Amino acid sequence: MKRAAYCLFETPLGVCGLGWLDTGDSRTIPAVAFLQLPEATPQDTGQRIAQEFGGSRTNKLPLAITQVIQKIGRHLRGELQDFRDVPLNLCAVGPFDQQVYRATLQIPAGETRSYGELAKALGRPGQARAVGQALARNPIPIIIPCHRVVAAGGRFGGFSAPGALLTKTKLLAIEKAKVAGLLAFPA
Repeated sequence: MKRAAYCLFETPLGVCGLGWLDTGDSRTIPAVAFLQLPEATPQDTGQRIAQEFGGSRTNKLPLAITQVIQKIGRHLRGELQDFRDVPLNLCAVGPFDQQVYRATLQIPAGETRSYGELAKALGRPGQARAVGQALARNPIPIIIPCHRVVAAGGRFGGFSAPGALLTKTKLLAIEKAKVAGLLAFPA
């Protein structure tokens, strides 16, 4: 039986939360299932992950989770990371969303794709809006880099995570992405 657990951790953006599923068997690697970006306060972040993800809060982290947290920290300090090797558990999302997330994982740091381009890559041209809706439900931002998906013509489009477009702008600035109208933020 899989157990859900989460922790809070400090990043250059503020306090984030990471949720994972673990079998309790030391031979298996826990899989990341949720990432909460910073809310207005650390308490708000903790409340949001408890509400959205559930599980029990812990400070006793499996080594694999500690490594993911370190990787996120390095990335947010400008040492760009590839998250494609992070074990993910996406069993709580539908098949189309899983397809969108797998395609989004392939977008390298510093690059962007439009919702339409992603839809076309999935063999679903004309379903850019459905791609956007799937990304709005992304349970693991940063690791599944939904911030790298922009509207047609390089416009920012939406971002449903806390901080909305300001957070998306910061994440793209950290990655030195070339996006029309990108504001300069210290990374």
